[in-house]
Amino acid sequence: MTDFYNSWYFASRNWQADFPVLTESVRADVCVLGGGITGLTTALNLAEKGYSVVLLEAHEIGFGASGRSGGQMIFGLAAEQPTIEKLVGKDDARKIWQSSVEGLDLLRQRISQHNIECDFQPGHAHVAIKPRQARDLHEWSETLAKDYNYHSLEYWPEERVRSEVNSERYIAGLYDSNSGHLHPLNYTLGLAKAAAAAGVQIYQQSAATAVQEGEPVLISTAQGQVSADYFVLAGNAYLSGLTTPLTNKIMPVGTYICASEPLGEERARQLLPSNLAVADINFVLDYFRLSHDWRMLFGGRVSYSTLPPPNLAQAMGKRMRTVFPSLGDVNIDYAWGGFVAITMNRAPHFGRLSKNIFFAQGFSGHGIAATGLAGKLMADAIAGTAERFDVFSRIPHHTFPGGRLLRTPALVLAMAWFRLQDLLP
Repeated sequence: MTDFYNSWYFASRNWQADFPVLTESVRADVCVLGGGITGLTTALNLAEKGYSVVLLEAHEIGFGASGRSGGQMIFGLAAEQPTIEKLVGKDDARKIWQSSVEGLDLLRQRISQHNIECDFQPGHAHVAIKPRQARDLHEWSETLAKDYNYHSLEYWPEERVRSEVNSERYIAGLYDSNSGHLHPLNYTLGLAKAAAAAGVQIYQQSAATAVQEGEPVLISTAQGQVSADYFVLAGNAYLSGLTTPLTNKIMPVGTYICASEPLGEERARQLLPSNLAVADINFVLDYFRLSHDWRMLFGGRVSYSTLPPPNLAQAMGKRMRTVFPSLGDVNIDYAWGGFVAITMNRAPHFGRLSKNIFFAQGFSGHGIAATGLAGKLMADAIAGTAERFDVFSRIPHHTFPGGRLLRTPALVLAMAWFRLQDLLP
């Protein structure tokens, strides 16, 4: 049930990407590895600039986090701005913030420009469960307005948040009209269709098996090879150890979602009258929204061991009913999961492995908008305008401790501490 092909997203996809397997040697200006939002936006931006582009996907378009996520497009990054300021200083932190907000605009522009049918809905709220979290939300709003000139946030006291999220669990909220939610797989498929129309050669079931650096870069698959002046790594949590210097900087973390049976519009809107997306601010958080066919899509739980929880549908249904007890009679039709790539500091990891090999990874569960931004910045850098990409690449990143064998147990122990923090009043 954690499989991509058993998800509600796959069942409700509106286009089937029928791209071939690479079975020959081809030449391109740029080869992109990864058929998610990062890779597709990189390829699309480059094709629009006149570059010839080959994109390789190991499975099929949207197979990774891009086609399985919660679908919540949220302002900022997973690492909060005070953390970014400590890592790169206030001037670069402001540049990074402005770029992250631009990521929201870029996403909406792509949907409009390419007529991507992905059920986009504006509006998102972070919600507080306890008083200290309510204070955090209020301070967060004031800081972003004062230091970053971001004024689309509205603090909601208890009465207001409960009028928008019909649950007694939440006591405050921070609403952003600039954020929202969408069907992530259909958005990703729409990008693939646009990229193919722009001339990108897309190959599915074509995993890279070896990379030979040089000019050109040679990328081998089981049945073919790509020769390219530039190479872009956009595999994120699904990179599968192809480049150890990158995979040591990220940790694949399992995250899980369920989809209820259809509730009908009237019952669904009793829970979320404005059809906004919602996420609490626990470290191990719950997040939810409504689908276009009026299901409750509810995400939560994590697995740092990469092993899915047993009885996933039952476990996710129980979490959903903790927030919405009135759904006690509702069945779970789908339950699935996938991996996101987290970094030690939760900031995204951009950079170069050599002068003609670029990468972007580690969006830490905050990638719907940031991945599209990464694609644009990598395309701009390859085209010769690297200033904004280089601001992100200055964020320092450390290897997860414990090596490849012990880093997962070490992270499990660390996350136990964060779970305890969630329990504190």
